[in-house]
Amino acid sequence: MARINPEFTDELKKYGAFDANACYNCGNCTAVCSLATEEESFPREMVRFSVLGLKENLETSLKPWLCYYCGECSETCPREANPGELMMSLRRWLIGRYDWTGLSGLFYKSLAVFLSAFVVLAAVVAWFGVYENFNLPVIMHYGHYFEMAAITVVFAFILLPNIIRMWWLTIYKPGVRVPVSVYFTAIGDLIVHMFTQKRTLGCEDNQLRWFEHFILVLGYLSLLFTTVVLDWFASQSLFVVVLGYVESAVIFVVTFDFVRRRIIKDQEISKHAHPSDWFFVIWLFLMGLSAFSVRLFIDLQMLDNNVWLYLVHLMILVQWALVIVPFGKWTHFLYRSFAMYFEKLIEYTRSTK
Repeated sequence: MARINPEFTDELKKYGAFDANACYNCGNCTAVCSLATEEESFPREMVRFSVLGLKENLETSLKPWLCYYCGECSETCPREANPGELMMSLRRWLIGRYDWTGLSGLFYKSLAVFLSAFVVLAAVVAWFGVYENFNLPVIMHYGHYFEMAAITVVFAFILLPNIIRMWWLTIYKPGVRVPVSVYFTAIGDLIVHMFTQKRTLGCEDNQLRWFEHFILVLGYLSLLFTTVVLDWFASQSLFVVVLGYVESAVIFVVTFDFVRRRIIKDQEISKHAHPSDWFFVIWLFLMGLSAFSVRLFIDLQMLDNNVWLYLVHLMILVQWALVIVPFGKWTHFLYRSFAMYFEKLIEYTRSTK
């Protein structure tokens, strides 16, 4: 039997939610949501589960991930309960539930802890620079190997176990029995959603946001490939050098627009940004800017006398790789993609009954 916990809304506020108790179940949010159907009261069902504190119902649900936060539900809510921001907060809460380390929830709930992690990592990079006597070739050599090691270690020891835990909560625990073959045939949906986030197009007036996200994902993943696999900073290939410039410039331009929108608050999604949202776009912006600057200084033969620039880039990279990617807003990209994949598996079991 589900246990009601009215105090759960107080816990959600730590993840950014407004007062969900203001909801009086009028149904306006469901009436305007493009995801709502005759069978699915979306997002009202999630609002009611939150108000009642039905944690088990929430942690076994994929529905918070199906929402792309167009903001229309919040704009039409007569009680200003802000269901769109509630759904966003539920996603942060779920990330905390998936994360076996417990750090995601801790970082989301405490800005001081989040900032402390950034300061510690910056200090470690600065110490490393001093320890190596600011020897640029050595620092860049270890910086490149750090990129490769971070990708492997973070995915293998943090993200992969978290995805398995997500699967256990949303597929195995609810008793969804999926043939092994279907896991393979549905992988196409995982890849499509991961690279295109096409579900966003189901929301009205989201075409521009979808396009920016699509370009940003391509730019980020291709820059990751260019810097790690093609070793952009050390490459002498004109194609690789120009490709890296273009990719970093794309990240710089798109994230600059994201920051601009959060400052002017011209859309509902930009009005109630959580600190983790700010850190995500700002650090991605700094990643593109610092990578572009480092390569430019290399080509102008100025980096040897400006080792500090590469150290700043390395600080941003380390903070990004060890905090934001495994425990911050970046994980939305991963978990949402797998949520679409798991939803496909569930749809298959329903269609065969």
